[in-house]
Amino acid sequence: MKLLAESTCKAIINAPLESIDITEWLFTLNDSEYKACSADHLAAGNSITNEGKRMSINVEQIAGNLLIQHYIENISFRDHCRVQSISDSISPTGKTKLHIIWELRIKKYDSSSCELFNHVAVNSTPDFITLLDSLKITDYKLVTNEMQQNLVNHNNEETPLFAKDIEAKATKGIWN
Repeated sequence: MKLLAESTCKAIINAPLESIDITEWLFTLNDSEYKACSADHLAAGNSITNEGKRMSINVEQIAGNLLIQHYIENISFRDHCRVQSISDSISPTGKTKLHIIWELRIKKYDSSSCELFNHVAVNSTPDFITLLDSLKITDYKLVTNEMQQNLVNHNNEETPLFAKDIEAKATKGIWN
């Protein structure tokens, strides 16, 4: 598995850290709330794996690449949530899979606000390497540079909007 792209974006949430549960936010984010956080977001839902772990299912299209993500809970705390997905990736060059890790953390900024850290790492899979080989792509830098820029742009758009959604829910006392 090779790291293809990675991005961390930060945003301030004007609500006390104690009023937020980032894991519950992620696993209760509904379709319309998810779509409101990026023009790239197409659909969202939640499920449970056969092993009883929560799953966030997201569909988004970034730079012409349709991603169907099945994020399974890996770390679940009020201030830290990490999920992982073997995601379907469909683009004009073909269908493949990517291993994506999505990690959200919140840290106290002051008594009435905190900072959201939205980290996404996209990793290769054997399917992805097979697709590149079939396309005779040997210079992975061409692919990873474009993927990196697309990820940064997407993360920069969605993170402040995620923060606003979290802030609105914290202000309503959703997780108290």
